Amino acid sequence: MTNPTPPASPSAAGASQAGSTGSMIARQAIMNGQQAVVGYELFNRSRSTVGHTAASDVILVFTALSHAGTEELMGKMLIFVNCTHESLTGGHLELVNPDKVVLEIPPLGHVAAAEVHARLPILQALRSRGFHLAFNHTVLESTYAPWLPLADYIKLDMSVLARDQLAVLINYAGRHSQAELIAEKLETAQQYDMVSSMGVEMFQGYWFSRPTLVEAKLLTPGQASIVQLLNLVRSQASTDEIEEVLKKDAGLAFNLMRLINSAGLGMTREITSFRQAVLLLGLKKLFRWAALLLTAVRSGGTPPAVGQTAVVRGRLMELLAQEFLPAEEADQAFVIGIFSMLDQMLGMPLASAVGLLNLPEELSTALLQRSNVYGQLLTLAEACETSDDHTFDQFAQSLHLTNQQINWAHLQALAWADQMAPA
Repeated sequence: MTNPTPPASPSAAGASQAGSTGSMIARQAIMNGQQAVVGYELFNRSRSTVGHTAASDVILVFTALSHAGTEELMGKMLIFVNCTHESLTGGHLELVNPDKVVLEIPPLGHVAAAEVHARLPILQALRSRGFHLAFNHTVLESTYAPWLPLADYIKLDMSVLARDQLAVLINYAGRHSQAELIAEKLETAQQYDMVSSMGVEMFQGYWFSRPTLVEAKLLTPGQASIVQLLNLVRSQASTDEIEEVLKKDAGLAFNLMRLINSAGLGMTREITSFRQAVLLLGLKKLFRWAALLLTAVRSGGTPPAVGQTAVVRGRLMELLAQEFLPAEEADQAFVIGIFSMLDQMLGMPLASAVGLLNLPEELSTALLQRSNVYGQLLTLAEACETSDDHTFDQFAQSLHLTNQQINWAHLQALAWADQMAPA
């Protein structure tokens, strides 16, 4: 398998204005019995650490989705993506066409069966939305019995399973699940012959192909353009107004057109205008996309952590607001969280930055005076970031939120963080 050629860049002028970020993504083919590719497992190779996190899951899916063209990362194949349990509740999955994605669900380690049951509703919800779920062979253990009916794929690790173990697991899986079996980490013809003779019909490993690298590029638009787009979308501005913002920022426009025409969104025809892109993507998905894009922005002297912190804060506030506010009002909490760090992102006093946004008085008051429920949520979110126990306890009590509610929301919000290495 050859390394795919990166896509051509837009005009030099647009690229120079916007700059770019790069992410090294590896893909490894998953084959069927006829040795035809049926899917690819994706790995984030930009990171210096071996493990992956909820945050890296978000960036991997987001970047892959924006580069899921004809011959780049996945073509028309399935993509298998390793997940953390925290990232399974991330808003990035709202952007994905579920038919194209297999979520690889990790085991929980040595935990009580109660934890398996506690996570079952999340997995059921993902499956009902159309996502395919894959598990490793531990899902065949009795502890994971509630998860087994949800398995579309079960991976058998050839590096740790002996022949007699494989025979038992394959037989059990055939009798108790509808899952397709994948022999992974398969390195020799002898291994292939063995599992094939046992009835396994999908394969992954060095004997078939090694992972190949793709440098996935994203143009970095101006921060002000993203902020303006977020503001317009949240105020349900007209398509004309949103289209105008896109036309004025080459980086923003380029990334949106890549996303809307990617195989990952499952469009049946190529989209050639910004107006079509906005109408087909929809305001909710457009906002999520822009919020994720904001985490990758690197401009001027802004520290890389500022954008990601703002998005995590917004997501945390939204999740907490959902505990006691209507959905529309909870959405506003997301806006406030993101905009609360505009002073650092734009290099101006917060009052001046807020003045650029034409926000409703209730939102401006929350940002500048902290005097309403949104302001209290913002203060609570900041206390989570700084581990200010006194403020945390004070505002948790004021908002009638439990420690468990806040901590779980914070775990989910962390899936929005950007830990992608700079280009």
